[in-house]
Amino acid sequence: MSIVRESDLIGIGKKYQIETEAGDNMVVVIHDDGRRELYRSEDDDSETHCVMTLSDEESRQVAGIIGGLSYKPKALETMEVALDDLRIEWYKVGTSSDGANKSIGELGVRQRTGASIIAAILEDETIINPGPEYIISPGTTLVVAGKKANIKLLKEILI
Repeated sequence: MSIVRESDLIGIGKKYQIETEAGDNMVVVIHDDGRRELYRSEDDDSETHCVMTLSDEESRQVAGIIGGLSYKPKALETMEVALDDLRIEWYKVGTSSDGANKSIGELGVRQRTGASIIAAILEDETIINPGPEYIISPGTTLVVAGKKANIKLLKEILI
């Protein structure tokens, strides 16, 4: 697992120093105005070099891409990430699923299960944080977050 060190930059924002499992070193500076700067340090050099600057919107797009919200390898039918009690799972809605062709609000997802649908992916379109009016079409891959028991309840109302 990577090592992340966080520090406040007074009048600027926050700085995150990240050492990956592969031994790479990266620094992310989040400015108070929303900009993000990515820095990389070379192995033989303690100096960091700015690799790129991203706007707030660009940063969120890149985070979604890196986090796997816009593409999931075909070989992975269900992927699960556990962060303490939080789980994030991908669930593909079948044509005969009870939740197909119903809205998130109509199903009462959050109220009935405590889980959240954080993204909906259908073909080339990704909706991040779909609202209660979002209609779940057959074939949609839902990215859901919650505790194990919450996600189990969500799957029960979708199946």
